[in-house]
Amino acid sequence: MSKKNHRGDYDPRVFLGIAHRGLHGKEITENGLKSFQAAIDNDMAFELDVHLSKDGALFVCHDDSLLRTTGKEGIIEELTSEQIGEYRLLDGEKVPLFQEVLDLNQERVPIVVELKVHKGNYNPLRKALMRALKGIENSKSIVLISFDPRALLHCDKRFVTQLLVCKEHDWTFKLKGLYDALDLDQTLLERKEVLSYREKGGIVNAWTIQTEEELTHAKDYADMVTFQFIEPSKVKEILSKR
Repeated sequence: MSKKNHRGDYDPRVFLGIAHRGLHGKEITENGLKSFQAAIDNDMAFELDVHLSKDGALFVCHDDSLLRTTGKEGIIEELTSEQIGEYRLLDGEKVPLFQEVLDLNQERVPIVVELKVHKGNYNPLRKALMRALKGIENSKSIVLISFDPRALLHCDKRFVTQLLVCKEHDWTFKLKGLYDALDLDQTLLERKEVLSYREKGGIVNAWTIQTEEELTHAKDYADMVTFQFIEPSKVKEILSKR
């Protein structure tokens, strides 16, 4: 097993729910400063996604393309910071820089950061992120996740790393020395390999939980859950009962 594989390596608030791309909805666009402020106001950990712009800046957005969240075409990795600065999210906010999120949060709540690798840029992406996180004082306030294990391999050892998995692969468990925990699509939670992994002390996060019924089920099979479209108070209530 890897360097960090028990609950004590995390800020305990991550076990009471992680807001997927912040707390967003009809009036608040995902992965925007408003969505993150809403999570902070609820003392709720939140997840976000980082991409590397053409000129090496870290921007927060889930998709490679800005179209879905801004209504305007553009690939983050093909645009400069100045060009991205001209885009606006559907709620009118700008596409945030990762540093702006750190400045907003001030380590008040935990942040789960997904490294979004584009065309094999895992190395420059990781380096840029490590530079941005250099000043973090509470290492438990940051969790790093990615579908690409190469993006996690040489991250600062102060931070927990979790491998994202949406399909069952034999290699997932063979690579367990390269990550600290698993971040699984909720459909995989009852697979025998996952159950065995947890029985041996492995930590599992489940995503993306969207109903109270899914949450009630997932809490019995996962240590953490990433959710959206559920009231944060209800998430905390359900997860605090296990």
